[in-house]
Amino acid sequence: MTSLWTNAHLRWQRARVFGARVSPRARDVLFVLVVLSINLGYAANRDGKSADDWVFVLVVVGIVSAVVLWWRRRYPVAVTLITLVCAAITGIPAALTVALFTLAIRRRDRVLWAITALCFVVDVVRTALTDHSMNLVSIFLTSTLYFAAVLAFGAYVGARRDLVTSLRERAETAEAEREARADQARLGERHRIAQEMHDVLAHKVSLIALHAGALEVNAGAGPEQVERTAALVRTTAREALDDLRRVLGVLRTDDSPDGSDLAPAPGIAEIGRLVEASRVAGVAVDLRCEVTGTPPAVLGRTAYRIVQESLTNVHKHARAASTVVLLSGAEGVGLDVEVRNQVPVSAATLLPGSGMGLVGLSERVELVGGELEWGRAGDGGWRVQAHLPWAAPATEGAEPPGADAVEPVEEPGA
Repeated sequence: MTSLWTNAHLRWQRARVFGARVSPRARDVLFVLVVLSINLGYAANRDGKSADDWVFVLVVVGIVSAVVLWWRRRYPVAVTLITLVCAAITGIPAALTVALFTLAIRRRDRVLWAITALCFVVDVVRTALTDHSMNLVSIFLTSTLYFAAVLAFGAYVGARRDLVTSLRERAETAEAEREARADQARLGERHRIAQEMHDVLAHKVSLIALHAGALEVNAGAGPEQVERTAALVRTTAREALDDLRRVLGVLRTDDSPDGSDLAPAPGIAEIGRLVEASRVAGVAVDLRCEVTGTPPAVLGRTAYRIVQESLTNVHKHARAASTVVLLSGAEGVGLDVEVRNQVPVSAATLLPGSGMGLVGLSERVELVGGELEWGRAGDGGWRVQAHLPWAAPATEGAEPPGADAVEPVEEPGA
């Protein structure tokens, strides 16, 4: 029994695959020819048993019921009603079976049930009036089984097609979403590269431009001064190239999901080197550090980037202006970073600015839950000020405030 079921299932699968390969119009032609042959064969068998006029009617109605099947996909309801009338006249249900099957595939709603009920009533009444060899119960059961089989098979085919269409649409949607995520990942990677390159190279390039500007201004400087300045330019350029090589190398091998390994993590301790490099370049920078304790690495890194970007802007736009860098804060209070410069003597700019440095700083500060402000100070200079939250350590046995909050994510490109 199992082998018979398996063989029947295999035959059905082969027939379904073959049917799927045949074009819809080819199937329509096949249905039209089969129904037409059945109708004409029935009319030919009636020859001699009916009047010539009735045979002519059977032929004409049979041809009409077969030909209208060509439009069964576009107008399933109308074709079903036409074939119902033809079946009521000729008593041949072939065209009606195909039309009702198509309607069950196309729609499974109240219209299908209403038309099926109408077909059922017409079939029972016509059979009861023309075939006196069957009683009413047999006619009722036969019609019920017939229309139930047609509806069940058509509904199964329609539901299967809807499922395949839904799965195909879901697959296409998933593919489009995957491509969109890939595009977003590429844009995010470009943003990470641009931000890291800006942070690492802009400061060093601004120092080189500052030293070169000093040589240009002091054209009559002695050989020792020129040699010392050239050495500083060479050293700064080599450091910039080393930073560039390190950043590109890490970008090629970085597998971290948030890009936290893009570069070494500078902190509060390295801010002194930034200030000293600016002093060597001829900018009067005063560093005041009033930080109690050691802030977390993410806060130290963010403070370093704020000072680095601020000094870079001073090098570009206010190279002769005195600058003050103020760091203050403690656990439970927060970390405050302020960089303020006086009004520059000259409005000339050494290097063009992209205008995205402070925007990138805003993103960094927001990632750690801080606030960043910049603008003109009261004396006409420029001021960049940031407040970074520095939570106090939780006491033993007590739940720290905000323990259920999401911890800040380390900024990309740090």
